[in-house]
Amino acid sequence: MSTATREIHLASRPTGWPGPENFRLVETTLEDPADGQVLVRTLVMSVDPYMRGRMNDVKSYVPPFQVDKPLEGGAVGEVVASAADGFAPGDLVLHNYGWREHVLADAKALRKVETPAGLNPSVFLGALGGVGLTAYVGLFDIAAFKEGDTVFVSGAAGAVGSLVGQFAKLRGAKRVIGSAGSAEKVAYLTDELGFDAAFNYRDGDVREQLKAAAPEGIDVYFDNVGGDHLEAAIASLNLYGRIAVCGAISQYNSTEPTPAPRNLALVIGKRLTIRGFIVSDHGDRMKPMLAEVGGWLTEGKIRFNETTVHGLENAPQAFLDMMRGANTGKMLVELS
Repeated sequence: MSTATREIHLASRPTGWPGPENFRLVETTLEDPADGQVLVRTLVMSVDPYMRGRMNDVKSYVPPFQVDKPLEGGAVGEVVASAADGFAPGDLVLHNYGWREHVLADAKALRKVETPAGLNPSVFLGALGGVGLTAYVGLFDIAAFKEGDTVFVSGAAGAVGSLVGQFAKLRGAKRVIGSAGSAEKVAYLTDELGFDAAFNYRDGDVREQLKAAAPEGIDVYFDNVGGDHLEAAIASLNLYGRIAVCGAISQYNSTEPTPAPRNLALVIGKRLTIRGFIVSDHGDRMKPMLAEVGGWLTEGKIRFNETTVHGLENAPQAFLDMMRGANTGKMLVELS
């Protein structure tokens, strides 16, 4: 029997900021699984900043989305029917076929998961998934964090940034500072997540606000924003400071080339290290991340907020809202 389902397709490639016209809700049908295949019903899917880059037809570390084809992204689903060993109806699986209510996938593209007690399956799209691994690798491996460091995180109320700050505190940071885009998010960082200081980048010059929050300078900058935040961090970094470049969301929708930080010459005298990274290169770190972060979660030492939108038809708006900073923590779409 065939299964009626719906998908979100890329209707057109955006120029600058994307809009609803770049997405299309499509009805389709899927056949029963062939040998080695599994039919999965998506329960919850993720929308993430990197997806904006995949909407452009340019060469990158991951192929672009195709026009008139379904978008993709991390999702957790439930097996409906299986013709593959090791998978049975009711199993929870992690896959990369988000933006659709059902997917017919090869078993090798799925990973069975068991939700820890007291947590939702969405945790595998956040703290125990690619988000957690990004924060873990970026802070501990790329930025070479060490006890006693002062850490600055931009986009700190987002999914990755909120974990970076908490990881640093748990590993013995001297001081953790975050930037965010509203007074409510600033309060969330300091009152709920334990950041030592935070500021609203809309309130004034980022360089001056960071200097006031870290009068003795910073040792590590975890960059999710780029632009003026990167320039400010370079100005505040101490000798031998380290920068982990995770993202540059301030530039993703620019239609003109954006200027580089105007103070790059400071990198020389300060002997700074600036290193970009892609989390998919670090799959070998998933096991230690799960062990350490999983322990922190079960012990109640980490808070991981989610902003949830309901219904596949609302996934495009969830993505657009996330790009404008409407979320606190991980932006998710529940389909069940």
